[in-house]
Amino acid sequence: MERVVLGIESTAHTYGVGICTLDGHILFNEKSSLTTEQGGIHPREAARHHASYAPDILHKARKFIADSGYEFAGVSVALGPGLGPCLRVGAVSARALSLSESIPLIPVNHSIGHLEIARKFSKTPDPVFLFVSGGNTAVVMHSGDRYRVLGETHDMAIGNMLDVLAREMGFGFPGSPRLLGLAERGGRMLDLPYSVNGQDVSFTGMLTAAKRLLRQGADPVDVAYSVTETAFSMLTEVVERAVALSGRKEVSLTGGVARASNLADKLENMCNERGIEFTVVPAEYAGDNGAMISLVGSLLFSCGRSVKVESSLVKPRWRIEDVEVPWIKSSV
Repeated sequence: MERVVLGIESTAHTYGVGICTLDGHILFNEKSSLTTEQGGIHPREAARHHASYAPDILHKARKFIADSGYEFAGVSVALGPGLGPCLRVGAVSARALSLSESIPLIPVNHSIGHLEIARKFSKTPDPVFLFVSGGNTAVVMHSGDRYRVLGETHDMAIGNMLDVLAREMGFGFPGSPRLLGLAERGGRMLDLPYSVNGQDVSFTGMLTAAKRLLRQGADPVDVAYSVTETAFSMLTEVVERAVALSGRKEVSLTGGVARASNLADKLENMCNERGIEFTVVPAEYAGDNGAMISLVGSLLFSCGRSVKVESSLVKPRWRIEDVEVPWIKSSV
């Protein structure tokens, strides 16, 4: 009987469950995400959403395992980084499943999940990653026994910046897709701060300037176009510098903002000029999802990594560099 790892994601606005075999084959991926008509998300509201949808999604996942003839190997859960109340819902689900099924509880770093799901679909084993989402903006590559952050945001993540600007335009959460839709209609390029400091970027100055332009009567299409063009050019610059520094032969784009076609186009053009590969995580796995947590859970299970239930504390500020990734062998 083939064994599987069930993975639980609940770090922010999404509660998701995935199932993965021990050799990395994704079998099941279902989720529910909190949305709003106006305003952003509140951690406690998101946690209530997760608590209400968790039983049904977990029931479907467990039924899938039973009906398909698989056997539980372990349960993995994203313990951070993320919003404390949301993380705790997933942790409680995973602890209960670990105890009821007498299976190992496997702690997963949410950010590593985004990197590994992208690496699963990459063309080379060791790309430079651009990880962009509502809570993260980082240029990452593997070296030694872990992933290393080569550059990141100094203030707010690109996805958060786009969502906040979208709310200024009257959109609810998530607002980024609506804003990106406006940007695709073209428009006139407006002057905005271009904030790159070495390998790091900053978006608060751009957000402040964009809000000011809107309040002064600027066309939202022009503002959306200018913000995305400027922000995505900044990100492409720091990724290109990382490629030149590392000599890696591929750039992999991952995270929720990986769905932005303009960003993908800029990165692909840069890679084509350098003669290297470019890949984007499949749209199904770009945003937060349980499949990526089950995938990392299967990798950790194969390395003998787990945690006692009483030690499975959530880690809202759990950084990428704090996590060993023993399943990757690197020469760097």
